[in-house]
Parts: sequence; structure tokens; C-alpha cells
Amino acid sequence: MATMRAVLPGPDGLAVGEVDRPEPGPVEVLVRVHAASVNPTDVKTVENGRRMDGGAATTPGYDVSGVVEAVGAGVRLYRPGDEVFGMIRFPHPGRAFADYVTAPPRHLALKPAGVDHVHAAALPLVSLTAWQALVDIASVQPGQRVLIHAAAGGVGHVAVQLAKELGAHVIGTASAAKHDFLRSLGADELIDYTATDFADVLEGLDVVVDTMGGDYGERSLSVLRDGGVLVNLLPPASPDLVDKAAARAIPAGFMLVEPDHADMRTIARLAGSGKLRAETDTVLPLEEAQKAHDRVATGRARGKVVLTTV
Repeated sequence: MATMRAVLPGPDGLAVGEVDRPEPGPVEVLVRVHAASVNPTDVKTVENGRRMDGGAATTPGYDVSGVVEAVGAGVRLYRPGDEVFGMIRFPHPGRAFADYVTAPPRHLALKPAGVDHVHAAALPLVSLTAWQALVDIASVQPGQRVLIHAAAGGVGHVAVQLAKELGAHVIGTASAAKHDFLRSLGADELIDYTATDFADVLEGLDVVVDTMGGDYGERSLSVLRDGGVLVNLLPPASPDLVDKAAARAIPAGFMLVEPDHADMRTIARLAGSGKLRAETDTVLPLEEAQKAHDRVATGRARGKVVLTTV
């Protein structure tokens, strides 16, 4: 059987090893990976020491951009040679940090011709998360005031762009050094969280996207109008936050992103038209997966960290 490189967790951190190359099963495609991005969920998976498949160390990674190498039985969406990108199998093991990966076809979309593999790989998880938060849960409307925490981070900087595309007035929290970057993406107001508590200066907002968790949930609730929407991308510290929000007719609660073919096609269209772009903080070869992991773990990356295989 043919082999390939893949990133494997080990006692000394992430390292590249040789493993069997997968073959696409029915309704699967085999993708030759060109780039894969690292998300906080990858870092948490590795740091928690999760082991899947009967105890074997599992290759991390969900975001991928590459070229279809082969298709399994029943696949009609793609053919070999198609350039695709997507978020694979989340929250189950995606194994994207490798030379090849198999995926359900509808977890992918055709990559826009004007977007390279590095920037395409940076988009899926964060864009799907932001889109589903803003559109499916919050139903953001033109003119609404939307607060996005950690606005310069992976999800945050994409959420700023998508909220602006939806016609919202966008407020972001970020360190002062990142404010010019966020203004270039369309942010209308910015709060330096190191100097000002957003809860002291904001009120009556329509939507808050809380990317931080912990006590940010309670504080975010305090700046929403009655009937607003709170989207928690991490579990809040308060177990009764949802009940407190419901008393003010505010839908609230923790959400997980889902693979979605229609959403990926929307993301591809926006990226292809120049209305959505991914900022890359760091680009590293596959062999430096541990360094990429460490960069994401700092929580200070501006945009995304991406691994390349070719």
C-alpha cells in the first residue's frame, strides 16, 4: 500500500510520520492536500490527549484545500483534478494535516480560482462558524449593532467581514495594535479590551458573538437589548446564563459549527468576489506542525495559522 506523510501526536509533541495513504470509500473523495489551517479546536484536541480509533494517535486537522485525486463510488459532485476546500468531518477526526485526506463530498466546495490554497485553507471552519452564528442563529439584519469579541482572531476577523456584508454596524474588541487591521476589514467601532471594559461603554446591542467564553457571557448579556441575541462559541462560565437571557427574551447558548455544503458554496462565492478574505498570521511547512500549534495556543495570532504540504 502507498504511504504518505501525516502529523501524529506523540510524547514529544507533534511530528510527521509515514502512514498508509487512505483510499476513498463510497461517497468519499480523496484530496491531495496543498494546505491545511490550524484552529484552536485542533490545539485543544491535541492538548487534551484525545485518542480515537481504538487508542491510536489521530492526525489532527479539519480545514483543507487541495486537489481531488480520486473519487469513490457514487460521487458526482467532483472529479479528479478539481480544486476544492472545506471543513472535513467536524467534530469527528478530520485528519487534514497530511499529504492526502478522504472527505464526504458535501463537506467541500470548489475553490475560487482567484484564491490560493493557503488562503482557501484558512477559511472553512472560521467562515462556517461566523456565517452560522450571524445568519442561522442571530438572523442579522441591516442596521443592527453587532459586537464581535476577539475581532482580530480567526473567527473574529471573518465575522467582522460577514457582518458588514449583512449590513450591520460592527463593533469589535481587540488590542489597540490590531485596530487599523480591523478598520481595513470594515469595523465601525473598536474597543481596546486591555484598557476598557466593553460592558462599561456599550448598551442596547442587537447581537453579540462571544468567542471568548468564561465570564464574557454574563458581561455580553449585560450589553444586549431585551430581545437581542447572544451567540456563545465557547461554554459560558455561568450555568444559568441561558435562563437569565431567556428572562429578557434573549436567545443564548453554546453553538458548534457544522459542515454544510450550501454554506461552503456561499463562502466560496464571497471569497471569489473579494468580499471575504482570510488573514494569514503564519504559514509553515507540515514538518513544523508543533510550531504552528504553539502559535495558535498563544491566542495572539492575527488571523489564521496555515500548514503547507507542497
